[in-house]
Amino acid sequence: MKALRHLNKYFWKYRYRFILGLIFILTSNIFGLYPPIYIGEVFNIISDSFNGENLPEDTERSTLKRQLAYYAFLVLAFAVCKGLFMFFMRQTIIVMSRMIEYDLKNEIYNHYQKLSISFYKRNKTGDLMNRISEDVSRVRMFLGPAILYTANLLISISLIIPKMISISPKLTLYVLSPLPLLVIAIYKVSSIMNKKSEIVQEQLSKLSSISQETFSGIRVIKSYIQENFAQKQFMTAAEDYKTKNLALVKVNALFFPLMILLIGLSTLFTIYIGGLEAIAGRIQVGHIATFVIYVNMLTWPVASLGWVTSIVQRAAASQERINEFLTEEPEIKNLIKKRTPVAGDIDFKNVSFTYPDTGIQALKNVSFSIKEGETLGIIGKIGSGKSTLAELVCRINDPDSGSISIGNQNIKELNLFDLREAVGYVPQETFLFSDSIYNNIAFGDKVSDNESVHKAAKQAGIYQNIQQFKKQFDTVIGERGITLSGGQKQRLSIARALIRDPKFMLFDDCLSAVDVETEEQILQNIKIQSKNKSCIIISHRASSIKHADQIIVLKDGEIIEQGVHKTLMDLGGDYAHIYKKQLIEAKH
Repeated sequence: MKALRHLNKYFWKYRYRFILGLIFILTSNIFGLYPPIYIGEVFNIISDSFNGENLPEDTERSTLKRQLAYYAFLVLAFAVCKGLFMFFMRQTIIVMSRMIEYDLKNEIYNHYQKLSISFYKRNKTGDLMNRISEDVSRVRMFLGPAILYTANLLISISLIIPKMISISPKLTLYVLSPLPLLVIAIYKVSSIMNKKSEIVQEQLSKLSSISQETFSGIRVIKSYIQENFAQKQFMTAAEDYKTKNLALVKVNALFFPLMILLIGLSTLFTIYIGGLEAIAGRIQVGHIATFVIYVNMLTWPVASLGWVTSIVQRAAASQERINEFLTEEPEIKNLIKKRTPVAGDIDFKNVSFTYPDTGIQALKNVSFSIKEGETLGIIGKIGSGKSTLAELVCRINDPDSGSISIGNQNIKELNLFDLREAVGYVPQETFLFSDSIYNNIAFGDKVSDNESVHKAAKQAGIYQNIQQFKKQFDTVIGERGITLSGGQKQRLSIARALIRDPKFMLFDDCLSAVDVETEEQILQNIKIQSKNKSCIIISHRASSIKHADQIIVLKDGEIIEQGVHKTLMDLGGDYAHIYKKQLIEAKH
C-alpha cells in the first residue's frame, strides 16, 4: 500500500468530489434500507388477513388494498431515490477516478519527456507504453470501483446488520455465516483469475509484437519468400493464446456458480431457520421476506471484498512500477530557469565522454574551436565518436570531463531549451511522423506558414519530389515515413531543421542516402541558408565537407588530423586516403 501513497495528492485535489460521493453512497444505502421492511410489512398484512384477524370482509378488502397501495408506493419511491443517488455516487466516485487517471497519465507523459536519452536506451518502448496504459488502468480500478465498493460495503454492513439483529439475532447469525466463506472463495478464485489474466496478457503482447514485426518488415518477408514461416509463427502464438485463454475461461466459469451456491445457502438458512422462528412466534412471517432481501443486498458488497482485495494488490503492484519511472531523475537537467542568449564561438576543451551503459569511451580529450559563422566538417569511420560529438553540442549528453562553451559561456550555464532552440539538429537516424508532409516540415517551427514550408522544402532539395505526389504537401506518409525513399526521408528531415532558421546548424551524416549531385545542391543551399551562422557537418563522405572552413578527422574518439581540405590533402594522412579512395569509387 506504500506505493499508493503517491495518489494522496490527487485525493486531496478532488477531495470535495470524493466526500460528496461518500455522502451519496450513504444516502443511497439509507433509501435502500427501508423497502425490505415495507415488503415485510406487506407479507405480515397478508398473513394476518388470512388468519382472519382483521375487520369484516368488505372493510378488510378495502383497508388491505389501501395498505398494499401505500406500501407499494413507498417501495417504488424509495427504489427511485436509491437509484437516483446510485447514479450520483457513480458520477462522483467513478468520474473522480477518470479525472485522476487523466492527471496521472499526463504526469507520467510529462515526466517521460523530461528524462534523458539514456533512459530510453535502457528501457523498451513497449514497457514505457504499458506503464502509462495498462498500469494506470489498474490503478484507476482502485481509485474508482475498489473505493466505491469498499465504501458501499462498510456503509451497507453498518446499516443493514444492526437492523437484522434488532429483528432476530439468532437468524442474523445463521444467515450471515456463509458470507465469510463467500469472501474467501471469491478471493481465491480472483487470485487465480488474475494470475491467469497476466499470462493471457503477456501472450497477447507477444501476439501483437509478432503482428507488428510482420507488417513492419513485410518487404523483407516477401523478398525472402517467408510468408509461410511468418504464418506458422503467428499461428503457433495464436494457438498458445487460445489455450491460455481457455484456462482462464474455465476458472471464470466457477465464479458465478460458486457465488450463487453460497447465496442460495444463505437464502436457505433464512427460510428454514426463519420458518422455525416464525412458528415459535419469535418473529413474524414478513421478517423472513425482509431477511431474504437484506441477504441479497449484502451478498454483492460482501462478495466484492475478495475482488476488491485483488484489485488493490494489482493496483499497488502497478503503482510501484509507475513510481519506479516517476522517481527516475533526468541526467541532463536545465540548471538555468531564466532565458539566456545563445551566440558566439563554439569551444571544446579536453572533452571526454564514456557511455555509462556500455562503458565504451566515445571521445578522448577532444579540443577544437569554431568561430561564429564558420563551417566545421567532421569525418571518421563508424564508431569514431562523430555522433557523440553532435549529441554533446545539443546537451543530449554531458561530457565526463572537459568543457563545451558557446560565446565563452559553458553550455551547462545556458538555458537548456534556449540552447536546443538555437541548434538546428538533423540526426543520423531520420524519424518522421505518420502525418502529412506539410506537418512534418512545419513541426520544426510551429508558427510557420505555407511560404516558409515551401521555402524549406526547396532548400532541402525535396520540393520537386513533393510536387510529383498526388496530394503534394498534403500527402500523408506512412509510419516512420515508410512510403518515402531513404533520400526523401533525409531531405524532409533537413527541411524540418532549416525552417526553424536556427543560429547553429548541425547535420549528422544526414545525406548518406542521396546521390552526390543532390548532396552538392543541398550543401550549396545550406551554405546560403547558414551564412553568418556556425555550421557542423558530419559525414562519411569527404566530398561533403571539403569546402568547410575547418575539417577534423576522428579515430577511436580522438582527433588525429585537423585543418582545411588542401592542408589535409598535402599531409597525405587518413583524410587524403579517404578522399582519394572515394574519388576513385565515384568515377567507377
